Amino acid sequence: MKINPSDVKKQINKYPDKKGILIPVLQDIQAKYGYIPNEAVSLIAKELSIYPIDIYGILTFYAQFHLTPRGQHIITVCQGTACHVMGGKAILDYIASLLDVAVGETTKDGLFTLERVACLGCCGMAPVVMIDKDFYGGCTIQSVEKLLDKYRQLVVK
Repeated sequence: MKINPSDVKKQINKYPDKKGILIPVLQDIQAKYGYIPNEAVSLIAKELSIYPIDIYGILTFYAQFHLTPRGQHIITVCQGTACHVMGGKAILDYIASLLDVAVGETTKDGLFTLERVACLGCCGMAPVVMIDKDFYGGCTIQSVEKLLDKYRQLVVK
């Protein structure tokens, strides 16, 4: 993905004091592009007079940051105790097989990224799948297929 250097500079310049702005700038860049492109890291390093390796240290430490493009829809499958007992692992494996991706990967068409989480905090609804910001409880293999079809219809071009 090609980034616009002026967009990166604009994000940096919206903070009057350059001290302590690295994480907010990275969050802004990720909000714009969906991940942190390598080109953005180079520009940020230059603009803030810090080494790129220090930026990558931050990016790899915090789970909120992503270094590769993500899907239009993020599927998160809960693997907490209640969800696991109620079939969450089977649902995760089924989705991975259906989409032909491993956990943490994005489908070739860029539509879905599959993630697992230790707990979504919805134990009474187990097993739970979250797609983008929507929670779905009592999931089954059949209901997951219908959910994926629903989100395939919402493709952003």
